[in-house]
Amino acid sequence: MRKILKDIFGYDEFRAGQVEPISSLLNGENVFCVMPTGAGKSLIYQVPALMGQGVSIIVSPLIALMQDQVSALKLLGVKAEALNSTNSDEDNARIWAGMRNGDIRLVYMAPERLMNSYTLEAIRSLNVQMIAVDEAHCISQWGASFRPEYEMLMDMGEHFPGVPIAALTASADKATRADIERKLFRGNVHTFVSSFDRPNISLAVSPKSGWQKQLKAFVKDRKGESGIVYCLSRKKTEAAVDVLKTAGFPALAYHAGMDKDIRAENQDRFLKEPGMVMAATIAFGMGIDKPDVRFVFHTDMPSSMEAYYQEFGRAGRDGLTADAYMLFGLGDVRMRRMFIEDENGDQESKRRAHKRLDALVSYCEAPLCRRQTLLAYFDDECEPCGNCDLCLNPVELIEGTQEGRMALSAIVRTGQRFGQAHIVDVLLGANTERIRSLGHDNLPTWGVGKHLSKHDWRSLLRQLIAAGFIHLDVAEYGGLSLTHKGGELLRGNDRFSYRPIVQLKTRERRPRSKSGSVVVDLSSAELEVFERLRGLRAQLAAKRNVPAYVVFADKTLRDMAKKMPMNDEDMLDVHGVGQAKLEKFGEKFLAAIRGE
Repeated sequence: MRKILKDIFGYDEFRAGQVEPISSLLNGENVFCVMPTGAGKSLIYQVPALMGQGVSIIVSPLIALMQDQVSALKLLGVKAEALNSTNSDEDNARIWAGMRNGDIRLVYMAPERLMNSYTLEAIRSLNVQMIAVDEAHCISQWGASFRPEYEMLMDMGEHFPGVPIAALTASADKATRADIERKLFRGNVHTFVSSFDRPNISLAVSPKSGWQKQLKAFVKDRKGESGIVYCLSRKKTEAAVDVLKTAGFPALAYHAGMDKDIRAENQDRFLKEPGMVMAATIAFGMGIDKPDVRFVFHTDMPSSMEAYYQEFGRAGRDGLTADAYMLFGLGDVRMRRMFIEDENGDQESKRRAHKRLDALVSYCEAPLCRRQTLLAYFDDECEPCGNCDLCLNPVELIEGTQEGRMALSAIVRTGQRFGQAHIVDVLLGANTERIRSLGHDNLPTWGVGKHLSKHDWRSLLRQLIAAGFIHLDVAEYGGLSLTHKGGELLRGNDRFSYRPIVQLKTRERRPRSKSGSVVVDLSSAELEVFERLRGLRAQLAAKRNVPAYVVFADKTLRDMAKKMPMNDEDMLDVHGVGQAKLEKFGEKFLAAIRGE
């Protein structure tokens, strides 16, 4: 195991959580791994695949992801291929021949191709060593990216008896894990769950107060950084691109309404060009393995905690500092609840979806360390992190029982059918035509909340919802009504404290190179070498038509700049340099280090 790790991948040691599942697969056992993004899930199946004699089948959801993985493996000297719709007949014939004669070690394919009757029959005649299912949360309808074609994999164990199966995902809560264990493995599996914590990613949530203005402020000092801006709609995605371009950022759009070729071209540019920002709907992102994404910005609230964890998890895969920033408003909650109700699922599915959304709302309105709230959802825990908005800018909770009762009284006295905006107007004593026509300016609660601002009341109402005092009714277009708990608060039998809106402190930023890459402990001389190596890497990647990180990761270039290897033996001591890459690139990078 360690010889393959060093000789092929160029790493000295396995990361925490890798050895045990690899050993289980080598013993012929089924394995289910839940590991955070950037923890090295691919090695869990790649190392066993390279230790046996047969072929290993890797199930992957996206062609772009397959191609990236295959390109990276080929640069390592590994014989890997992908069977997908972009192949010519000649390519497919060559791959099948390589699988039959044992020349090809790993073959990537989509679930529907694998479970095709012709493919199943052909593969059963081969020496199949292992089957690995990447992005395994797609199997579960409780998962954040359920894909019906993944359900075809449920019978895989019957088609390949005795062949160990590995399933891997970065995000699955307890219900999703149980669903996958039952469907894919019939319970016969060793499950390994690593910590969900991504401590290098700073977490922050801010109330919406003009998303375009907030996006501009967020990206202001981030020139040269790669990032993703997630939007709820296609129209908003295009608007975000305009905002970013106006602010001087190279920005691209990605959504389901675009021509598929343009979408693929934009994704390719995002992966290969430094400093690119992608504005996208959730159609973008699964399997995006770009290590130097420095930020993920959500202009709207995602659908669940799992979806959010997956989406912001595309930042900071290189282990360096990154930022996850979400804008949040009550309108988001209403829209998300409407989406849930409009889905075709049964009532149990909808109930779970609402519950998952409730968890995300609670995260947004968390009074204390945001990371603790996030990890608790996944049955994980940590000390206060010191790297979220609430730790960096802690606030004392305000005794809000009186304000809570004011809001609840306004809701009751207006008939428990109006939305947030109208209730806030009543509390602030707004003199609008609608308030006058309804006679709400004559209510005892009209104008009782003038000591708070409109933003304060909006936040307070969100926190009353998050705390279970108020019900947000989707069927009544966002109408607010009291829950049983709210009735107790209104009668004086409960208490309420809330977190005031605060201006977020700017997190201390790490120094960047000219190209926006985070610099870690590099002297000015080392930084000069680092930039030279980046330039060479960009040329080599462009020549091979692969993303730069497929040649060498930034971490490898930083290690080169610090260690300044002078020969092949020195170069093999650099993190991420194995024998194959030494033979392909060693001479060129040694020359660049010498300044030749």
